[in-house]
Amino acid sequence: MSEPLITPDLVLLDADLGATKTDVITSLAALVAKSGRAEEAGLAADALAREEKAVTGLGGGIAIPHCRSAAVNTNTLAFARLQPKVDFGAADGPADICFMIAASEGSDDAHLTLLAMLARSLMRQEFLDGLRGASSPAEIVALVNQATGADSPAEPATAGPVAAASAPVPGDAPKKLIVAVTACPTGIAHTFMAADGLEQAGTAAGVELVVEPQGSGKVEWLDPAVIARADAAIFATDVPVRDKERFAGLPVIESGVKRAINEPGKMVAEALAAAADPNAPRVAAASGGAGAASSAAGASQLSVGRRVQQALMTGVSYMIPFVAAGGLLIALGFLFGGYDIALAPKDCAAITWVDADTCGQASSMAALVLAHNSLGSMPAGFALYLGAMLFTIGGAAFGFLIPALSGYIAYALAGRPGIAPGFVGGAVSVAIGAGFLGGLVTGLLAGVIALWISGFKVPRWLAGLMPVVIIPLVTTLIVGGVMYLFLGTPLSNLTKAMQDGLSGMSGGSAVVLGIVLGLMMCFDLGGPVNKAAYLFATAGLSAATAANFHVMAAVMAAGMVPPLAMALATTVRKKLFTEVERENGTAAWLLGASFISEGAIPFAAADPLRVIPSMMLGGAVTGALSMALGVGLRAPHGGIFVLFAFEPLPAAILGFLISLIAGVVVSAAAVIAAKTVWPKKEVVAVA
Repeated sequence: MSEPLITPDLVLLDADLGATKTDVITSLAALVAKSGRAEEAGLAADALAREEKAVTGLGGGIAIPHCRSAAVNTNTLAFARLQPKVDFGAADGPADICFMIAASEGSDDAHLTLLAMLARSLMRQEFLDGLRGASSPAEIVALVNQATGADSPAEPATAGPVAAASAPVPGDAPKKLIVAVTACPTGIAHTFMAADGLEQAGTAAGVELVVEPQGSGKVEWLDPAVIARADAAIFATDVPVRDKERFAGLPVIESGVKRAINEPGKMVAEALAAAADPNAPRVAAASGGAGAASSAAGASQLSVGRRVQQALMTGVSYMIPFVAAGGLLIALGFLFGGYDIALAPKDCAAITWVDADTCGQASSMAALVLAHNSLGSMPAGFALYLGAMLFTIGGAAFGFLIPALSGYIAYALAGRPGIAPGFVGGAVSVAIGAGFLGGLVTGLLAGVIALWISGFKVPRWLAGLMPVVIIPLVTTLIVGGVMYLFLGTPLSNLTKAMQDGLSGMSGGSAVVLGIVLGLMMCFDLGGPVNKAAYLFATAGLSAATAANFHVMAAVMAAGMVPPLAMALATTVRKKLFTEVERENGTAAWLLGASFISEGAIPFAAADPLRVIPSMMLGGAVTGALSMALGVGLRAPHGGIFVLFAFEPLPAAILGFLISLIAGVVVSAAAVIAAKTVWPKKEVVAVA
């Protein structure tokens, strides 16, 4: 028999768990850990990281911090009735009712269904009244079990399949039918609370409303016949709607998932108004797919700035594999063939093993190696051949950097129809010398134009051609024409001016640039600011100037500081950290050495006010020293494993190590001092 979701020892009544939501979450994580269901620090870190994505205060005095975590071994609910109330970010004030939902990574559908039923129950006033009036932990457990059906083993609890819309009765005025999709990143709480809120609002408005919650468990898909009869659609999601093309042509209202919890009645009213408005935004036919980052209908409630930011981050995320693969292969080419390998004949790397003797002056040695099958040794000729091959492959991969950036920015805005125009726009940017600035512009331009065209109302016979022929063709023509006729030359000149300015930096100006880049790399540990600094560095590598190599070295060195500093701090002052944090510190040595800044995220998520400023301080020191010492780097990634790619050797390696060690020591000392002088509030002991 599976463990119950909640037991009396997981309930706290009228408890003072601290003044902030971080205190409450940490205390509830300790409560869950004490029951043997989770590892405390890991659960707290994951719950706090989820909190950073979106607040979990729901209004009405309710908060539901939640996460899926590898630190959880048994799906668990922990409950606290807070006294005093604590602010979880709800618009109407602090919360006194707090459920922590801790779901394991391998949660099965049965457990997720129970959690979904609890989330729905939180939308019912009688359930909330019971929680506030309970006099013992046992009463809370009984209320939760009743809400989830856990006390009725004879009838397994389900969240209920998506209801089929009732057929209209002849002679009656047909009700308006609205279909809805709800989804949140975790797929447990907000998803089902939004669904229940919309269903209740639909009933109150006298309309038929059918919801498809796209949660973490099995999705009960809407019947296509129901969608075909629908008058409008509501998408209340924080993640892309899966198979959105099923709703093609329907008037649509879009928002984040929390609006469907806080204002479901308004959303239903807006959907009814959209159904009666022939000019209302509609879901485009097959425009997005599951991976599109935004609606092709253009009706999202996200601000323009937020949508652009998401699109840029999508483009950078898809670009990075090309940077890493291409850059590291180019660096390996330099390792085997020397930096002059870039001047080698292009056909040197393209020859077959049999015809290796065509590879220039060193060909006889390469052919000799091949003829005698003595590949265990590495004669100079063969090293040249191998270096040329690696350099050529890396160059081919690196050539996709700007097209991929542009293509996936457009994809994030317009879905699949934006990919081809975006890629072509990026290629045009490379051809005319507009560089990564051109890639950014063409990606945004292609996405906006494709998004605009996808909203056109066309005959049904033409609708199938729109996403695969018409939109890519017209958008590519417009974007390419605009770049060649209007924007190409200004962007090319601006790119050249930036490169000239960067190349002319020396002394104090270079140090200031290093400080700024160091601060950016350590600010959000893989977030938008970090990615912006990394993009600036990697995009400049193709220019192959000393100044660009200096920037790349400063960025990589600063990005290594946070995990290495936390590793050092947990080693030097173990008593300031939990057992799990010390274990994370051990792993952070390797992560930092490999230039994986995300190795410091668990520490920053658990204690951002002390960790992040300390990391930024050390990153600024490292960036400044790296620029001041003239350290250059030809590889975009790899940490200490690409020491061969630093220049000039061996002085650059010494300069890199001095810069890195200085920053790590400064950050470690700062975080130790912050935790010592300004200690974090102790976790409340629980019975």
